[in-house]
Amino acid sequence: MLTLRWYALALAIPALLLLTVFFPALLLLALIAGLGLILLTVIDHRAAGTAEQFRLTRQHDHKLSLGVANPVRLEIESRALRPLSLTIKDEPPLGFVVVDRLRLMDEAEAGGAPTPLTQVPLAPRETILLRYHVRPVKRGDYQFGHINLRWTGPLGLFTRQATVKADTPVKVYPNIYEIRRYELLVRRDQLTEMGVKSVRQRGEGTAFESLRDYTPDDPYHVINWKATARRGKPISTDYEPERSQRVVILIDVGRMMRSAIRVDDPGGAAWSMAKVDFVLNSVLLLSYVASRKGDQVGLLVFADQVKAYLPPEPGAAHFQKLLDTMYALGSEAVEADYGRAITYLKARQKKRSLVVLFTDLSGARASETLLTHMPRLAPHHVPLLVTIRDPMLDSEARQRPEQPAAVYQRAVAEQLIDERRLLLDKLGRRGVLTLDVDAAHLSVDVVNRYLQLKGRALI
Repeated sequence: MLTLRWYALALAIPALLLLTVFFPALLLLALIAGLGLILLTVIDHRAAGTAEQFRLTRQHDHKLSLGVANPVRLEIESRALRPLSLTIKDEPPLGFVVVDRLRLMDEAEAGGAPTPLTQVPLAPRETILLRYHVRPVKRGDYQFGHINLRWTGPLGLFTRQATVKADTPVKVYPNIYEIRRYELLVRRDQLTEMGVKSVRQRGEGTAFESLRDYTPDDPYHVINWKATARRGKPISTDYEPERSQRVVILIDVGRMMRSAIRVDDPGGAAWSMAKVDFVLNSVLLLSYVASRKGDQVGLLVFADQVKAYLPPEPGAAHFQKLLDTMYALGSEAVEADYGRAITYLKARQKKRSLVVLFTDLSGARASETLLTHMPRLAPHHVPLLVTIRDPMLDSEARQRPEQPAAVYQRAVAEQLIDERRLLLDKLGRRGVLTLDVDAAHLSVDVVNRYLQLKGRALI
């Protein structure tokens, strides 16, 4: 492909030909200039080299995490003997949100402020690492495309373009990245960085953990009288929450869970994801934390019918089954049947469990169904209703309307919020625990509620 520099030089030839009307001797100069430009273009084309002088590899996780920025790394090795300036365009899967542009990895890892690159400078025989991020907003099987390169010859007259075959399949799962982050922060004892709170206090739980000296603020029921008699001084017992308890998660994949929620990133970008996918990210983290605490986790997926059921079991193999089931889930354009799902669960889960139902409050009919069937789980089970709230609804209710249409929007938003609060209050009075949280804080708030209930020995 010819460059702007080539066209600028080529324009001189017609100018010389026009001048031959007045100065015929310039004809020879115009011919020499034309032949010279052709010769220089051929030389520049050959000197630019082919794509064989580059070695490119793309690196990314085989399982990408839904709804978060996943890093994609490009390693570029130049085998050329001269400096080059590359323009690189990768082909992420269709539907992925590209979070940022290519940046040098060494700048990012040094803690500086790496600048986006439109052209990548390459010294002779140099190898560099570039990185950008993509955000998948739907689960499923995808494929990265090829890597496209463009560079110019040493004279800047000709631009070479090549496509490096690099198509690779990739799977998008619920948010695995959050699990890795949780595990890392557990090892560092820094869980508060992701908002997970430690709610356990001395004396909580029912399983024996250790003995220690009595302190004045200990309640009398934690005093171990046998140990006190043996040692001749007051001794207290520390308890921890019991292990091998049961947590059963119900996921509504009906019509209302198909609607999208818009999320505004701090950097100014906006993206949308279905409610059911926000829920699956939260369920995955909750399942992992519960499994790590030694509890058994079960899963029931329903719309108008029960779509999948995994009874509570412990262990890493069972957690992988949960992950694979959530990976393949899809929502359906039907109304959710809470009564059918809860009846199905009560018939199969006889042992006391924490039953966490993820859904959205979607109108008077659904609200009445929830009021009828959720309290049926208590007191044998501990029912917890988790509803995902659209942050746009809160934003509409807080706005200061200046136009008649805005006044109407705010009134509708306030009415919906009031109806939602009234339903949750009614459920609370009938023995159902509730958690109404916006999509951005769903995962952490659900885990905190689980840890709180477990620490208080309510399960």
